[in-house]
Amino acid sequence: MDLKRIAASIETHLASVSGPTRVAGLSPLAGGACQDNFRVELDIQGGPEQGDHRVVLRSDAAALIPGTLTRLEEFSVINAAVAAGVRTPQARWLGRGLVTEDAWALFLDWVPGVAIGRKILRDPELATAREKLPGQLAEVLAKIHSIKPPSAGGAAIPGLVEPPKGDPVSFGLTGVRKMLDRVKAPHPAMELAYRWLDDHRPAKPELRLVHRDFRTGNFMVTTQGLSAVLDWEFSGWGAPEEDLAWISVRDWRFGQLDRPIGGFGAREPFYAAYEAFSGRSVNRAAVLWWEVMGNVRWGLGCIGQTERYTSGQTRNLEMIAIGRRAAEMEYEALRLIERGGF
Repeated sequence: MDLKRIAASIETHLASVSGPTRVAGLSPLAGGACQDNFRVELDIQGGPEQGDHRVVLRSDAAALIPGTLTRLEEFSVINAAVAAGVRTPQARWLGRGLVTEDAWALFLDWVPGVAIGRKILRDPELATAREKLPGQLAEVLAKIHSIKPPSAGGAAIPGLVEPPKGDPVSFGLTGVRKMLDRVKAPHPAMELAYRWLDDHRPAKPELRLVHRDFRTGNFMVTTQGLSAVLDWEFSGWGAPEEDLAWISVRDWRFGQLDRPIGGFGAREPFYAAYEAFSGRSVNRAAVLWWEVMGNVRWGLGCIGQTERYTSGQTRNLEMIAIGRRAAEMEYEALRLIERGGF
């Protein structure tokens, strides 16, 4: 990428929305598989925000993953979450064409911490943080799920459309069916899991804002625990149980399979904390359904990421490496179905 051109675009954009600005530093951030992210050091030289700022520039990637929000839409979601008291970086200075022509981009306040899953789960310095995380994450989820769609009396969020007939279960199944039909090779285990999901649909839930990628690797963690929730590109109106289940999908435990909540916690204390913060009871059977669904969906997502590489859409080697995880997700979905519970 032409970092000098990007820096000049940033300076021009911020001069129009904030004040005269100099980019003192600009470097790509590793680890973002879906969007283009950069660390930016700013010297804003006038206006109410005058001073030095460290921020993250987050831009639409050249090839968006199907079903993800643009940064224009993510900007509105993040600001709704901030207004609800969610620990997530404030989104600022929305712009277009800063990194890629016509692509939307936004800036996020810099927050301290670590997001690498294996480091969060193994670093001795984060042992106390791991003890705090289940309660902190339960509280954050309760705040996210307090945000209601227009049909329930909440405010509209640009870019978020309610599922047909207010039914995220049917909508989710339709999406998985499309993913199954789109992959190039047959996957009998996925087809079997899909049939189980179709035969065991939970009752239609209350619609709430759901993050849809609420898991280890998308949290910033310090020695004091959670510092921020990141990556809202999959959010939408859906079932709260979807988020409660996604954190337990096999891949997001990073090898710590005996700790089903993100690789660091047990289920029941997490569910109890969520119930206390939200005032809602957790439907364990619905969580099980969404956990099977999550493993199927992520397994198909792994296949799709690899096909982005093999089709030439991206040259990111991480995409082709992700594909090998699909078999693990197939195994976990069938294991949960066979056991009939957690």
